[in-house]
Amino acid sequence: MSVPTIAPGTTKVGWIGTGVMGQSMVGHLIDAGFEATVYTRTKSKADALIAKGAVWADSPKSVAEASDVIFTIVGFPSDVREVMLGEDGALAGSKAGNVLVDMTTSEPSLAIEIAEAAQAKGVHSVDAPVSGGDVGAKEARLSIMIGGDKEVVEALNPCWEVMGKTIVHQGPAGAGQHTKMVNQTLIASGMIGVCEALLYGHKAGLDLPTVLQSVATGAAGSWSLSNLGPRIMDNNFDPGFFVEHFIKDMGIALAEAKRMGLCLPGLALAHQLYLSVQATGHGRDGTHALQLALAEMSGVDWRKR
Repeated sequence: MSVPTIAPGTTKVGWIGTGVMGQSMVGHLIDAGFEATVYTRTKSKADALIAKGAVWADSPKSVAEASDVIFTIVGFPSDVREVMLGEDGALAGSKAGNVLVDMTTSEPSLAIEIAEAAQAKGVHSVDAPVSGGDVGAKEARLSIMIGGDKEVVEALNPCWEVMGKTIVHQGPAGAGQHTKMVNQTLIASGMIGVCEALLYGHKAGLDLPTVLQSVATGAAGSWSLSNLGPRIMDNNFDPGFFVEHFIKDMGIALAEAKRMGLCLPGLALAHQLYLSVQATGHGRDGTHALQLALAEMSGVDWRKR
């Protein structure tokens, strides 16, 4: 299959899913000069993009019919399957030479299935999950982990470069999703450490912002500590990334680990702790809401400390 030339002003992009991250990401494409057609389940979530010049479509299929490159970033693998492979999905509306790009964190096996179905129709497919949360999306400095044909991935550079800062082709279809599982495994155990450390500091009577001055730039430093630590201290648990989506990601990683014969007890513990966060009503809060569950285990009301 020939690889298309992709450039602002000539390439029409479609975007499916304008949630916490997707809205900023497609907004950057529009700002860069790409003509965009958008669809999301709740139309009001696309109002700001329509005000910027995006065109509304009433289905993923209609988005694809109006576009050359179609991006998706939705919630769960079942959503990816519906918007990509469903009867009214993006592949059904695609023509030969189109490019499908799924930026959802999803199952590696599904990425391969989409790539095979797309190839049968003469359509290119790339899996490109991202890391960086709402802040990374707004500031166009996401890490983009990409699986797919190298030439197609390189052709998409004009799009990657306006959405992300770290852009790495990891290998064939599914490799981007596997890399995201590595990313989520790292974050899962790290968030336990961030939350437990802040809980310890509070109980010891320390001033937490002052503590952060000492520890955030040393060997203990991390993105989660520097970016989510202050939110935890401020009782701001608004989502940069939903707890319920993180539980989904850990479930995928644990299933893949089981398939490969791996034992990942740290990830399994984090998964169980996050299930407790969801069970106490924080499934739609940010991943740093783990602090609330861990504090409660020690009899600490974090919000009223």
